[in-house]
Amino acid sequence: MPVARPESSDSRVIAHVDMDCFYVQVEQRKQPSLRGQPAAVVQYNSWQGGGLIAVSYEARKFGVKRSMRGDEAKEVCPEIHLVQVPVARGKADLNSYRNAGSEVVAILSRRGRCERASIDEVYLDLTIAAEAMLADNPPECLETISEEAVKSHVLGLEVGTDPRENVRHWLTRSDASHRDKLLACGALIVAELRLQVLEETEFTCSAGIAHNKMLAKLASGMNKPAQQTLVPFSSISKLLETLPIKKMKQLGGKLGTSLQIDLGVNTVGDLLQFSEEKLQEYYGINTGSWLWNTARGISGEEVKERLLPNSHGSGKTFPGPRALKTVASVEKWLSELCEELSERLQSDLEQNKRIAHTLTLHAQAHKSNDADSFKKFPSKSCPLRYGTAKIKEDALSLFQAGLREYLGQYNLKTSGNQNCGWGITGLSVSASKIVAIPSGTRSIMNYFQNQEETYPQVKLSSEKLFQDALLLSPSENCLGSGGHPTLQSTEGIARHEEDKETKHCVEEEDKEMCKEKGFLLSPEQLPDKETLICSSPVYPKWEKEYPRWEKDQTESSGVSLTEKSRDTFESEEGKRKSNKEKGMQTISRYFQSQNSGSLIQIEHASTANLSESSSLSDPHSEPPQENSLTRGESSVDARLCSQFKRPSWSYDIDEIDQDVLKELPKQIQEEVQAWLRPQKRSNTVKKDLGITRYFLPAKDK
Repeated sequence: MPVARPESSDSRVIAHVDMDCFYVQVEQRKQPSLRGQPAAVVQYNSWQGGGLIAVSYEARKFGVKRSMRGDEAKEVCPEIHLVQVPVARGKADLNSYRNAGSEVVAILSRRGRCERASIDEVYLDLTIAAEAMLADNPPECLETISEEAVKSHVLGLEVGTDPRENVRHWLTRSDASHRDKLLACGALIVAELRLQVLEETEFTCSAGIAHNKMLAKLASGMNKPAQQTLVPFSSISKLLETLPIKKMKQLGGKLGTSLQIDLGVNTVGDLLQFSEEKLQEYYGINTGSWLWNTARGISGEEVKERLLPNSHGSGKTFPGPRALKTVASVEKWLSELCEELSERLQSDLEQNKRIAHTLTLHAQAHKSNDADSFKKFPSKSCPLRYGTAKIKEDALSLFQAGLREYLGQYNLKTSGNQNCGWGITGLSVSASKIVAIPSGTRSIMNYFQNQEETYPQVKLSSEKLFQDALLLSPSENCLGSGGHPTLQSTEGIARHEEDKETKHCVEEEDKEMCKEKGFLLSPEQLPDKETLICSSPVYPKWEKEYPRWEKDQTESSGVSLTEKSRDTFESEEGKRKSNKEKGMQTISRYFQSQNSGSLIQIEHASTANLSESSSLSDPHSEPPQENSLTRGESSVDARLCSQFKRPSWSYDIDEIDQDVLKELPKQIQEEVQAWLRPQKRSNTVKKDLGITRYFLPAKDK
């Protein structure tokens, strides 16, 4: 329904430019011999010579009309030249006309806000340009006025014996109102633009200049071809008084028919006898207000900045016996239409960086022996997916959904390819809701294209991490039994070299880097990259022969570096373990990689670390026992487990849904329940053993 919009300003200057028999002009530019000759552009089908799409003004003088077909036009005008519209995929190809229209739009948009309404018509908002001209160089100060401007038609102006001189006087009046002066400036600007279009494209056009879009649209078709018409504010009522109601935009359909039947309105002037409240009573508040404003030439519709079309579409008609009566035939033509639509969408994407979001299917259908003409084939829409195959698939699904709904009105059902007396006389697909791609957006294909560049970076970063680990920490094999990195003596290194089980190779470059940092290590002491990053720490045999590790901890030469190395190593190791835990995709994989006592072992490791820290503070305390950790574990590993694994398993028993646990396998349920409610262990403490023994795990009895 029409929307009532208040007039933003009565001083606006709006122009509507309409090309003259545009399709014929495009063909005449291709074939200059057709200029000045009666000509017409016809559809591609040959039935009765094809339907006329556009008729030149030379042919109109002979009585040729667009409603005729080619054979009938030749009877009226035997000299007429019929030019068939280009054909592609079995239907009319309008790309040449669209491209020609784009040439015109590019010229018209130089002077103001431009809205492309169709292939051959454009709205222009020239208010800013007209105000600038009025301020800098008003028409009354001009020495000469172009001949194209003085050929303008001014509604309400007495023609007299010399029409052009009267128009010149009206344009250059010094006592005119501000609105008329702006309109005169708009007339000069439009005349100049029309001449530029003619010089650069060889196309002629007509124009209407007024204070809103509605009046400009009415005026552009009043004097054609290659002319322009002005609608001053004082002439609005005279223009609308005798204008047939069906000639007004949005009143040519059911609303206009209702006005004629229900209210006896035949001209726009007849609406003036009804109050706004009366019209609102009949047609609602919004439509009633719009009708009241329209009768007075009031319209607040703005010219929207749009140089490109709002939608793309492709369609074809199948009149009479050519109607499509099977799903297979519909699918064939949908394939052709969707292929054309996909090409236009891809071209728009590449040239204008725009994407469409909605795919819509329209169809016209008939039912054999159908007396109910109001039953229309429903239009269907869905989100648009780019790609010819995807558009075809979605369009076919939309048609099938619409066909089921259409036949459902007759209580019929489709069965495979069986026809129930229906026929498709028109079919089209369109893409709408086209918007510009946000700046900075990149295609996902760029991600895959850059993978070869990304992977080497990852490799380099992992090598850098390996080198940094060597610089900050001697190696996991240089860790003492307490999990702290220490500076080993030459004797310890020599004994370590004799141990064949822990020999590793390292690059000469890494060895030199270690020497620079003060780590005098042999190649056998340093692990390879894979061992350092991926494997668990392993105790070397020589480490057991030197249990007095407290002495190394107190050496002043290595205290600060040792603390820094320990913190950095724990941070890097913790990140790797944390990332490994994040990689667990399902609970099944977790249980496959853990034994039933994994959580208890982590608690034991944490307890052992606490015991070790207390022994450091007490020089008389006993060194940690070898059996405080199982073979193959280190206190660093235990500490990292307690720091990174335990927070991820923190829980509140009251928040755990027991129904979820019941869905797990029985064996897993028992294990989880054991973790949630572990058996209480004895908290008895032996005398004279210190508080550290309290945190040690209970021994099996």
